[in-house]
Amino acid sequence: MSDSSIPSVQGGDSPKGFAFALSAYLLWGFLPLFMKAISYMPAPEIIAHRIVWSVPIAGAVLIALGRTDDLKLAIRSPRIIAMAALTASIITINWGIYVWSIGAGRALESALGYYINPLFSIFLAAVLLREKLSVQQWVAIGLAACAVIILSIEAGGMPWVSIGLAVSWGFYAFFRKTLPVGPNQGFLLEVLILSVPAIGYIIYLQSTGQGHFGTTRLADMLWLIACGFVTAVPLMLYANGAKLLRLSTIGIMQYIAPTMIFVIAIFVFKEPFTTSTGVAFGFIWAALLIYTWPMVMAALKARSAR
Repeated sequence: MSDSSIPSVQGGDSPKGFAFALSAYLLWGFLPLFMKAISYMPAPEIIAHRIVWSVPIAGAVLIALGRTDDLKLAIRSPRIIAMAALTASIITINWGIYVWSIGAGRALESALGYYINPLFSIFLAAVLLREKLSVQQWVAIGLAACAVIILSIEAGGMPWVSIGLAVSWGFYAFFRKTLPVGPNQGFLLEVLILSVPAIGYIIYLQSTGQGHFGTTRLADMLWLIACGFVTAVPLMLYANGAKLLRLSTIGIMQYIAPTMIFVIAIFVFKEPFTTSTGVAFGFIWAALLIYTWPMVMAALKARSAR
């Protein structure tokens, strides 16, 4: 999903930036439909093709923007390569959990994970960066923890999909801040690093007759190639949109995708929605309201001041 490490403008919101960001969140919101359609394929194979087919798309965007020199400089730095390898590893875990969860009929847990994500990020900032949180933020974190406890009691164990998605994306965003390259360059560097094991894995699958690429089914090949588009395009749109929006605007918009996932999980995938699940989501929505309210007020105040 979105990379909260990308800086945004502080002066005002650009209509172009809003269009970019909205397009990204809508694409992320519809992503479960795509992943469900190819859920007959193993998740590791899907992840490998997401990586490999993202490379030419990200490369083309960078060439079009004329920012290849930044990437060349980054590739020459062992420190940047090591940092990018770390963030690439973390985002692979996030993708793996997400793809598996959709195929396994656990899209509701995915939605919950992305709802929890911003709350986990501010908790991470308090713990690792010693940032001082407001009473409102601590209350929001507490409510999110209550939601996790409720779901754990109902399921007889932790909601690992939700926690895994929130934690992996939270750490990805945290470490991504330390990568001294732009968002587009950073993404291409990450998928370039990941493409080495990904290509090796795809070759292994094909050579052992387990792969779906290059089979007699043209649809399989097209689905796998499309994995690159559904991975790279929304991330690139978001990266460029976030530069033209206030942090408060991005903070409010980030709930578009998990809300769409939530609706799709219930009304399209027909996943069970129990009373306990409803109570847990109620706690999460209350937490997000408390967390987001200052952003909403700041946005309204800025708009009225124009």
